[in-house]
Amino acid sequence: MLKRVNELPTDKRIAGIHSIPLLEDGSIVMVWDRNEQALTTVGGRIEPGESIDEALDRETVEEAGLLLMPERIPVACWYWTETDTYTVFVVAKVHSFVPMPEGFETTGRVTFNFETAKQVVNRLEGHGQRILILNYAEEAASQLFTTENP
Repeated sequence: MLKRVNELPTDKRIAGIHSIPLLEDGSIVMVWDRNEQALTTVGGRIEPGESIDEALDRETVEEAGLLLMPERIPVACWYWTETDTYTVFVVAKVHSFVPMPEGFETTGRVTFNFETAKQVVNRLEGHGQRILILNYAEEAASQLFTTENP
């Protein structure tokens, strides 16, 4: 079950973290997941002993070859009834691009504006949860750019 958030939830354990990375021009970065056969956000599971930020930093390098800025704005969380945990989705600006390591589930990164990303996701999987996440991320991104550039 997906719900909108503006801070990290504290009532359940956060087991996964995903980002919608933002480029300076307002475009976002997504990745193609060869296992899911889907265009997806960047992220994954939090490993034992990792903080949420450490996990997100590791996942964004592994899956998209990106380093993110430290400010991350939570926009949504998905509750997993099977494990009684959350996966949290955040918006963060891209600091820089780094080489993408091989051997992970993603095969490359793509950049879109929000409108095109939503159209592509809709075409691939129909209206669903990823579109809602992108809607929430778009609103947060707009606030992020507005507050940083008055």
